[in-house]
Amino acid sequence: MDFRIVDRIIEMALDEDLPWGDVTSETVIDPILKHDFVILLKADGIVAGLPVAERVFRHLEPDLEWEPLLSDGAFGKNREILVRLRGRTCKVLMAERVALNILQRMSGIATLTSKYVSQARKKSATVRITDTRKTTPGLRYLEKYAVRMGGGHNHRYSLSDAVMLKDNHLAILKQEGISLHDAIERLRHQLPHTSQIEVEVDTLEQISEVVAAGADCILLDNMDPETLVEAVRLIDGRTQTEASGGVSLETIQNIAGTGVDIISSGALTHSVTALDISLDFAD
Repeated sequence: MDFRIVDRIIEMALDEDLPWGDVTSETVIDPILKHDFVILLKADGIVAGLPVAERVFRHLEPDLEWEPLLSDGAFGKNREILVRLRGRTCKVLMAERVALNILQRMSGIATLTSKYVSQARKKSATVRITDTRKTTPGLRYLEKYAVRMGGGHNHRYSLSDAVMLKDNHLAILKQEGISLHDAIERLRHQLPHTSQIEVEVDTLEQISEVVAAGADCILLDNMDPETLVEAVRLIDGRTQTEASGGVSLETIQNIAGTGVDIISSGALTHSVTALDISLDFAD
């Protein structure tokens, strides 16, 4: 985990929640008091974000005592203690909401991802479940980390990582009279040899041109399972295949059974429910 990125996120979140301090805790609680607390799961799920939560608390309480009982990627049960901690009471309470917000969201993403992976494995032992760029602005690094903790994989991190020619790109190329083959040739000359080129299609008729143009991966967009099976047959291993669109817990088994290499879903990050986690006073 790159804590330079993490610290920027934490500082932004703390500035948002504590613009001029905590008028409640700093007024009614003696600043030298120390107490014991626990971070408690209130639902079953996959844990993600404990190192980030610890770092939130340490931003305000450097002398924090932190004893994790589970680690990121582990499955925890309702009422199970994640962490025992001790520190200056006022500072712990000031950090509580930011730490829990991050931990709950990341654990929710990891938990949902684990469910997608589990469903897909019933039909395919090799298909990769990946996220997309449909992430919360500013939180992409944490959300993609959480996907990995749930057993998923990351798609490109940003627009700088890899080439993906999507429907709007293809429409503009066509309007400008630039063939897909020429566009990919231009990309090959300009990009490092390590860069991958992916092209989106939404009909079977587009596949032959994309394969001939030399794409590394074909994104099969919003195709039903029967069409995906035919697309995989037509591609015949000449490129990687990625299915996207219409992916849910209800559909992923059938999609995994079509033989595609990758299934990407924006729902892993944009439609997640936070896992219920609390900070409790250990009396």
